[in-house]
Amino acid sequence: MIVKTRKDEFTDFLTDASNFKGDCSTVCFPESVQELRDIIIEANKTKTPITIAGNGTGLTGGRVPMGGVVVALQVMNKITKINTAGGYAVVEPGVLLSEFNKVTEPLGYFYPPDPTEQNSFVCANVATNASGAKSFGYGATRNFILGMEVILPDGNTIYIDRGTCFADGRTLRFTAKEGKQYEIALPEMNMPHVKNAAGYFIAPDMDAIDLFIGSEGTLGIITSTKVRLIPLPEKMLSCVAFFTAENDALDFIDEARTITLAKDNSLHSIHARSLEYFDDDSLRFLSSRFSQTPGAASAAVWFEQEMTASTEDGIIEQWMNLILAHNGLEDNIWYASSGKELENIHVFRHSISSMVNEYITRKGLRKLGTDTAVPAAAFREFYFGCKELVHSHIIDSVAYGHFGDSHVHLNMLPKNEEEFQLGKSLYAEICKRAVALGGTISAEHGVGKIKREMFKLMYPPETIAAMAGIKKILDPNYILNRGNIFDEELFLNERI
Repeated sequence: MIVKTRKDEFTDFLTDASNFKGDCSTVCFPESVQELRDIIIEANKTKTPITIAGNGTGLTGGRVPMGGVVVALQVMNKITKINTAGGYAVVEPGVLLSEFNKVTEPLGYFYPPDPTEQNSFVCANVATNASGAKSFGYGATRNFILGMEVILPDGNTIYIDRGTCFADGRTLRFTAKEGKQYEIALPEMNMPHVKNAAGYFIAPDMDAIDLFIGSEGTLGIITSTKVRLIPLPEKMLSCVAFFTAENDALDFIDEARTITLAKDNSLHSIHARSLEYFDDDSLRFLSSRFSQTPGAASAAVWFEQEMTASTEDGIIEQWMNLILAHNGLEDNIWYASSGKELENIHVFRHSISSMVNEYITRKGLRKLGTDTAVPAAAFREFYFGCKELVHSHIIDSVAYGHFGDSHVHLNMLPKNEEEFQLGKSLYAEICKRAVALGGTISAEHGVGKIKREMFKLMYPPETIAAMAGIKKILDPNYILNRGNIFDEELFLNERI
């Protein structure tokens, strides 16, 4: 095991893609589950804070340490099993999503969760219940997790297979490999009925595995994950359509969503797996890298659909008719079904977030990007209201995201510290509006350390305290990923 104690050797572990910064004394690189377990047992004995580090692609400060020791998992990076007949694979925590795809796709299978950042770790995506561009069609990571091995903060190990351990109402019990039994009282709470990655998943009679998915490393360290694979589609339609009016683009998304949801995995008509949006500010921001973006466009929609050779012509015709019915720019439709053209469209879709990250890094500021989702019926009111709020304070911004899921990333682009502080207050107001409409402050990125104050908007203090009570049962010495989701004050009275 490599252990680094010189700060100049591990500065990369003191920040993440949001430009949030922290500090620690040591970074350890375990090479096996036993080495990792030894670290955790010693840390629990000495009450030393441990931060589990993903690959630094997160946007909430979740992997950024606030003291103590960082445990980096990239050496534990084996794909231990692929069973295409059974439709699953088993991976260690440091397997990169991009590398995983390179192995599974030549076998004719793929792992549908598609976070924007392909350099993330598969198990880190499990820890945050990440989603992304394909979430409209496939949902979040949770839908594809079949099992996991977890080292708890006390050093004990649990194995959970989906469908084998359920809560009895609001009491969840499970037993570690070492024989220790755990009993957890699940609080009553109303999770929003939208795409959501804020806080623990809690429901009566829930599957135990869902408590750990999206728990942001606060309840245990995932050392192995069994994920579901599905066959690659025979063909793919990927398209960017441009519109001169935002409402036309939003009407297009609404109709495509309605048609898709009305059918069950249809290969013969419109059935989007991705419905993504770019506003006029985003298109101008992207134009420095993509000069072919039409100047007349005020909005763009990227969509994808799976096809077969026999259904391709009919599906393309239906999409083209829908674009034209909503006044799309007929001469500026980017279309691809294979090869380099398909890759180019994916680069266009994913460039906006990387360009925003580059901007805030240059400015030396922290990212101010919303991750809010609201019910579809309230989305247009919410979206235009948020844009007006930011524009009225003359702060540059770009708005884009997973509009099929009524999920918007409105990223403010402050020029200096003064604008950043103003942007923080606008960010809080946007989160308040989302919650008031029945939505969430974090649809896919989690809470981490950056969004803890916003998380308090979603639930009353007693509910958050009850949620933190689950961590107290599994992590009584409060060693694991301190600062993620919950304020330290909730645990001060528990510590010796």
